Amino acid sequence: MPFEPVILFFLLGLLAGVMRSDLKIPAVLYESLSIFLLLAIGLKGGVELARQSLSALVLPVLVVVGVGALIPLIAFPVLQRLGRLSRADAASVAAHYGSVSVVTFAVAGAYLSGVGQAFEGYMVVFLVLLEFPALMIGVWLARRGANAGGQGKVLHEVFAGKSIVLLLGGLVIGWLAGADGLKPLDRVFFDLFKGLLAIFLLEMGLVAASRLGDLRRAGAFLIGFAVAMPLFAGALGALTATLLGLSVGGAALLATLYASASYIAAPAAMRIAVPEANPALSIGASLGVTFPFNLVVGIPTYYWLANQFQGVI
Repeated sequence: MPFEPVILFFLLGLLAGVMRSDLKIPAVLYESLSIFLLLAIGLKGGVELARQSLSALVLPVLVVVGVGALIPLIAFPVLQRLGRLSRADAASVAAHYGSVSVVTFAVAGAYLSGVGQAFEGYMVVFLVLLEFPALMIGVWLARRGANAGGQGKVLHEVFAGKSIVLLLGGLVIGWLAGADGLKPLDRVFFDLFKGLLAIFLLEMGLVAASRLGDLRRAGAFLIGFAVAMPLFAGALGALTATLLGLSVGGAALLATLYASASYIAAPAAMRIAVPEANPALSIGASLGVTFPFNLVVGIPTYYWLANQFQGVI
């Protein structure tokens, strides 16, 4: 099975960071690339959504979001009882792992294209909708038994954050314009996607390297959790998708979504709603361990699991 080239750019950035190279991606370029990737993913999903019957998606959406909401509820007691984290820290880390990573989703899509595996284009709808429940559950877990505060701010942070605005905006534009309407933009948003993703991953490698110190302070349990939880959630995603009748590619993508951990929307939301939580624990685990693990080991594993489930269910 071929090694996805864009992952090598991430590994290059990680190596450069560990070596303390002076390599840096300008902040303005990083922001521009993130805007491009979010819009491109949304547009592509919208084009595919235009080809689907919306009524046929209601049941899959309800099941996918409902099962996805279980992930932070499962992670929380594990973190609190076995990891001995405080309520605030356990809730924050659980919210990060219940939420999703857009970049991991993009790399999984590139990986599937590289192995010639088709997948349902409307998967981006799941990507958008899975962002919300985990963050709300994380706040509830942190505030349970206390006065729940900051939920309105969290909702605003999530719904008005650039990730959701660009993903949802691109989804709607792609849906309204359709494939023919977006054809003049193909060369910009679709043909350049993989190359710009590679540069973005170079920067993510540098960022991940900067979080390694947080991991050393986090301890062995959290490092183990950052590997075991994605594998469990990925298997849950592959099983759920297969039972829903999704293709192997769709099952691999849903597995990747469930297995991924947020390091953009979740930190911002938790900073507002649960300020007493230590962000070094959640970001160090999600970005320092889970993100590189998923890129190098996880995505091929979830694809393998999707194939296995497809053969027996």
